[in-house]
Amino acid sequence: MKVSFVTSEGDRVDAEGEPGDSLLRVAQAAGMPLEGTCEGQMACSTCHVVVDKEWFARLPEASEEEEDMLDLAAGVRRTSRLSCQIVLTEELHGLTVSIPAQSHDMSR
Repeated sequence: MKVSFVTSEGDRVDAEGEPGDSLLRVAQAAGMPLEGTCEGQMACSTCHVVVDKEWFARLPEASEEEEDMLDLAAGVRRTSRLSCQIVLTEELHGLTVSIPAQSHDMSR
């Protein structure tokens, strides 16, 4: 299934994922600068993405823990989410998210 990432420079990068994959893993495989320091344990906000408005309502609601972590992220917007908490489903084929300009993968 296809997922699109829009970089902070405005470039579009298309990637492929499978149902059940986390968006973070798909992003990392596509070379996006999402660190994911806590490996999906919601102890950081280094995998913050901005979901396109048309897709945001299709996602399950963020948990209180995710909302708390987003409060710590730089460049948060109304449609911000942690990519580690977005699990791909067939209904999300074509999902588009933007990578905030503040995202840097320090492990690279």
